[in-house]
Parts: sequence; C-alpha cells; structure tokens
Amino acid sequence: MHINLNYSKKTAAKSNDNLILFSDEKLNIGRLKKNLSDSEFTYINELLKNIDKKKRIFEFDINSKKKIFLVIIRKNIKVSEKENLGADFFKLITNSKNNKYLLISDTIEEDNENFLGHFLHGIKLKSYEFKKYKSKKDNKYISVNISGNKNQPSFKNQLRFKALEEGSFLTRDLVSEPGNVLHPDEYAKRLTSLKKDGLKVTIFDKKKLKKLGMHSLLGVGMGSVRGSYLVTMEWNGLKKYSKPLAFVGKGVTFDTGGYSLKPARFMEDMTYDMAGSAAVVGLMKTLAIRKAKVNAVGVVGLVENMVSGNAQRPGDIVKSFSGKTIEVLNTDAEGRLVLADALTYTEKKFKPKFIIDLATLTGAIIVSLGSEYAGLFSNNDDLSKKIIKVGERVQEKLWRMPLHKNYDKLINSKNADMQNINYVGGAGSTTAAQFLQRFILNKTPWAHLDIAGMAFSKYGGSLNSGGATGFGVKLLNELIEEYYE
Repeated sequence: MHINLNYSKKTAAKSNDNLILFSDEKLNIGRLKKNLSDSEFTYINELLKNIDKKKRIFEFDINSKKKIFLVIIRKNIKVSEKENLGADFFKLITNSKNNKYLLISDTIEEDNENFLGHFLHGIKLKSYEFKKYKSKKDNKYISVNISGNKNQPSFKNQLRFKALEEGSFLTRDLVSEPGNVLHPDEYAKRLTSLKKDGLKVTIFDKKKLKKLGMHSLLGVGMGSVRGSYLVTMEWNGLKKYSKPLAFVGKGVTFDTGGYSLKPARFMEDMTYDMAGSAAVVGLMKTLAIRKAKVNAVGVVGLVENMVSGNAQRPGDIVKSFSGKTIEVLNTDAEGRLVLADALTYTEKKFKPKFIIDLATLTGAIIVSLGSEYAGLFSNNDDLSKKIIKVGERVQEKLWRMPLHKNYDKLINSKNADMQNINYVGGAGSTTAAQFLQRFILNKTPWAHLDIAGMAFSKYGGSLNSGGATGFGVKLLNELIEEYYE
C-alpha cells in the first residue's frame, strides 16, 4: 500500500475528505471547533461523553463517505509511543474505502516536540508490504494532506525520517527476497547501486578473497555454484579524518546447514540468514541520504551455504585471515566463519573507533530471549550501555549476555587453534560470541548483536506487519545521532 504525504500551509478540506484532528487526554475539543461544522462538533461532543477514555484514537462516521479521526496525545508521551500511535492509526484506515485524508497540524499542542513527524513516520513504517511477486498488483494508495501553520516537521526532520524509511525498507526488501533471486552474485551487484547515494563501494570476489587469505569465509561458500564476496561500503561525512565507526554483517543468502543439514521443516526461512548484512546495508543508505556528519564503514560477507561435491566437510581445518586456524566440526555453524574474516579485515583495514556486528547467528538466542530482545555480547561496558539505552528508546531492545575466558575451553580444539562449535552442550550463543571475540586482535571496542529472534516476525510487531522487521537500522542510526555526531 502506498502512502503519499503532502505538506502545505493551508489546504481546504473537501466535503468528503476524512479529517484527522488531535486532542489532549482530557478530550477538551473546544479548540477544534473552527475545523468542524456545527453539526459535526455537536455530534462528536455528545459521543465523547460516553466513550472509553482509555482509547487513543476515536473514529466517527459522519456519513457513508466521510470519517473524522480524533487522535489523543497524552502528557509526556515518548518518541516510541508517538510512532506506535501512527502505526495504530494506519491499521484503522487500511481497509477504508475513502483514501483521502486531511490532517490539521494546528490542532496539535505546540509544546509536543516533533509529534507529527514521529506520528507520520509510524504510519509509513507500518505500511510496508512485500508483494513484489504477487501477480495481482496492489495499486491502492492513501493520500494524506498535512495542513497548518504550526507543528509541521522541519525539512531537516522530513529528510531524517525519509532516510530512515528508505534504509529500513531496503533492509526489509533484501531480507524478503527468495534465495533463488538474492544469491551472493545478485546481492553484490545490487550493492553497487549504493554508489549513487554517495557511498564508496568495494567488492572483493572469490579470487581476491583467496589472495587475501580469507579461507574461513570462502570455506562456507565452497558448495555453491554462486560466488562468495566481501563488500565494503564507506561513508565519509566528515571533511577531516577521524576513525570511522564500523558495522559488520553476516550475509548467508541461503543456509541449508551444509553437510550438517538442517531439518526440512522451516528451512525455507533460511533466506533471512542474511538479515545482519541487510541491516548494515540499510544503515549505510540511511547515513548517506541524511548526509550524516560521521565517518562510517559497513562490511558484509556474502555467501551461500549449500551441499555439493565441493562443499566443506565436518572435520575440515581452514586458516582464517587472522592467521588462526579453525576446525569446522559443524558446517551449520557457518555464520561465525564468515564473520571471523570480516571482523579481522575491518579492524586491520579501517582501524575503527568501534566495531558492531549483526548476525542471525544462533537458535540458542531465541531459546534464551524469544522475539523480544536481541542478544548483546561485548568487550566494552561503555559501548554496551549506549546500545542498550538507544535500543529501549527506539523499541529495538537488547539484553546483555555474558562473555568470559572460562568459556574458551568449550571451543578449544586438539587439532587447530579452535573449533567452530561447542559439542559439550549449553551456552550456544555465548560460545559463538566467544569464538568471534578471538578475531578482534587489537582490543578494539566491539559488540556482537545476535538478532536471530528479531530479524523476522511471523506475527508482526508495533511498526511492521509481519515478515522482515528491518531490526538494527533505527537502533544504529539512533546510536550514531546520540553519541557520535
């Protein structure tokens, strides 16, 4: 469904336009009288006397074609609540026959900072659908004319929201694509289009990766007829040199599990095993669109984990870019092999201020946290606190999980420097993070976000309607805005 937002200082209401007005929680609507006819005002005022005052949005049928919506703004409303209110409004109007709306921004209390921008942002985020492969196209659109001299979002804020929407939608689009379309070759090709947004994009193919010595990443893709890639995306928003902020994503475009084959049931969901990389891509696009005053780099490892005569076997030993050797005891613990090379390369090449990686890494994190929190593992308390704080604010919540040297014995190998899985049992997410930590060689502040339970939702969330969520884009953009710009 398409949402068209049109801003103007004064737009006259047409007789059958649906009207969107705002009131405080006391339902004092006297100040709205100038926006309503006498009969409409009397009708609404009478209905409000016997109505559930816990509701946040009231819908009044004026006639068969026209509705008036009254949105209640409570005191001390949080940013996330403003956006949820917009999302709830969108759900109300999804099946409306009349798709034209006039929103009067002057009816918002002036002390409510940027309420309208967040409200409209919530509408846009909730409206996302992935129907690219439906033969019957949905051409329905909703037009919202925003009229008024007060409370309209500034051009800067409009650009910020647009950047977040485009970045989030790109992430959701990538995660939603089927594996036969978005294989590593196609994925790498699509990333070159980010150059038009001002990003410097560099693609390392199989030949270049072999020359660099990235055998941990390359081993995962050996069974596929498709290529394996490492792609870097650089945004230089500062004229003077400063260490960049680095974001690394796991991009396994389809994960069969390799010879450690996954069960057939729900294997189709393994198209979203590249959601960590998609979040990094969406973030980099967001930064470029809004011209963020920061230097940042996104690095994604793109592979397909398939079964064939060339595929990696359980028991194989590979040498990583760091020089450390890995015994591959389970080919379905492949994401950490991809990230191992990507993390070391990012640290060595860019010498960043910090590194944050995102990956749908373990099913164990879903057992621990379900679909309410992503797992956070970090070697740095300050970075962890900042991520958790902004996560609460933007509804992309994280729970810090333990890292400790005592877990190392679970991934030490008799035949190599380490093994890629803990066969003793337990602590699946922690041992995976402990594995990754070994590839941060110079004590760079680092955080690992295990988003396996957050990247895709069967039932939908407050700001998405089910499917790919885009988790990570708002979180990391907020982190940058709050602490690094």
